[in-house]
Amino acid sequence: MNVKSLSTIAEKFARVTPGRAADYAQGVETTTKDWAAATKAAEASYGTGVQAAVAAGRFGKGVSKAGTEKFKRGVREKGSARFAAGVAVAGDAYAQGFSPYHNALSAAALPPRRARRDPSNMQRVQAVVTAMVKTFESGAK
Repeated sequence: MNVKSLSTIAEKFARVTPGRAADYAQGVETTTKDWAAATKAAEASYGTGVQAAVAAGRFGKGVSKAGTEKFKRGVREKGSARFAAGVAVAGDAYAQGFSPYHNALSAAALPPRRARRDPSNMQRVQAVVTAMVKTFESGAK
């Protein structure tokens, strides 16, 4: 089979695909498929796939294959540029997600603070941990 060189294919991908951002956004906005329903319907398949990956050690293999330098290069070349914009539009979602934990922290009754290095200060830490675990286990994930 006659196939273009890998370098030619990769160059075209990198050159052409960024210009398709509007098509990507339009596809998401105009689809008739319900993403949440389809994703929820795939939950069992997702679990099966994750368990198979765990059993085969694929996570660790993928990390080893990529290595730290690929991770750092991704942050340098794309991650840091996306970070500020992503965080800027996530304020409301952050507040909504953190709200149950904020409420739990605000309502937590901490024992009195003792002298520095007093072991009983760990009871304060335990009160916070207990409030966070209770909130998480109640479904505020």
